[in-house]
Amino acid sequence: MLHALLKMFLLCGLLTSGWAQALQLSATRLWPSPDYTRITLEAPQPVAYKYFMLSNPQRLVVDLEGVEAGAALDALAGQLTPDDPFISAIRVGVNRPGVMRLVLDLKTTVKPSVFLLQPLEPYGHRLVLDLYPARAGDTAASPATVPQPNVAVQAPPAKPVKPEVPQYVRLITVAVDAGHGGEDPGASGANGSHEKDITLALAKKLKQKIDAQENMHAVLIRDGDYFVPLGQRVVKARALKADLFMSIHADAFIKPHARGSSVFALSENGATSVAARWLAKRENDADLIGGVNVDVKDPFLKRTLIDLSQTATINDSLKLGRAVLKEIGGVNTLHKGEVEQAGFAVLKAPDIPSILIETAFISNPDEEKRLNDPGYQDKLVDAIVEGVKDYFDKHPLTAPSRLTRNP
Repeated sequence: MLHALLKMFLLCGLLTSGWAQALQLSATRLWPSPDYTRITLEAPQPVAYKYFMLSNPQRLVVDLEGVEAGAALDALAGQLTPDDPFISAIRVGVNRPGVMRLVLDLKTTVKPSVFLLQPLEPYGHRLVLDLYPARAGDTAASPATVPQPNVAVQAPPAKPVKPEVPQYVRLITVAVDAGHGGEDPGASGANGSHEKDITLALAKKLKQKIDAQENMHAVLIRDGDYFVPLGQRVVKARALKADLFMSIHADAFIKPHARGSSVFALSENGATSVAARWLAKRENDADLIGGVNVDVKDPFLKRTLIDLSQTATINDSLKLGRAVLKEIGGVNTLHKGEVEQAGFAVLKAPDIPSILIETAFISNPDEEKRLNDPGYQDKLVDAIVEGVKDYFDKHPLTAPSRLTRNP
């Protein structure tokens, strides 16, 4: 009898130990985008995993070792929408003792990138599943080779032109980049506003205003709530053969009373102020927060972002920045009365005039309120468009792809 009780006690101890080691996910998030779909599994500890692909039908299978069912994992399937470009269904279940299996039913062949991210505020340990469309010649999924997202190049839409208006050879293409997105919320305001939401709202309005011009066409680098790595933003702008690149932000500062709008250009020789250096580092850290697979080496991306001699492009960027800053000054207080410079990674297109616009400080309660006001947003984007028009009126020959008219 005593022997039986001892065995039961030891068994209970083992079971209790096993339960103590079981891991529940603290959060799950699904971010669909035109280029790829991302699934993020967040946990208080690193998640051990294995993954493989199955065909006929196409599936991605991920085995989560030591993970047990919980509310966060159960909620993942409910985040899937019918318009997701890659996933048709998500299934979760116990595969064998100690292993939870996640199965993604796919609409098409994909190349997955699966990787871990170390904790970084506001997140804990993250296991990231990025699903990219497979390209011709791709072989079975391999953790070592991951394609970059497709870059969809949109042709400028045809616009009716009144007979009395001069005919343009082509439209000016403006790449509008809404800062942050997806896993990277950007800065947050005291009333709960997220920079990624403000910038997307402003970017969409800016596109509408630019498209309304007779000689301009805007393309959004991101048009939804998903993460785009900084280097890919540059790659997209270049693939679009953009004439200008404008990155829209609404940052926070260490002092809540900081206020005003600013415009920044790239610097080859260090930042023009301590604040500009601080802001550039903060923005460049977006890849760490949003989550990039650092094991992926893309030679095309490396060539694209190589530090070529950018003196001419930076000079054009400064001219564009001054024109925009002058117009913004009629809408909001200027934090600095001149265009500042720093090493912003998102401004490193070697052949496209590029500026980063800090529309206001979301950390300032008054400016946060204004940033959420549609009327103020309209005034702000109107000012930006006027600045762009002024730049092309005064410097038509300095743009990389200048606008010319038929005689």
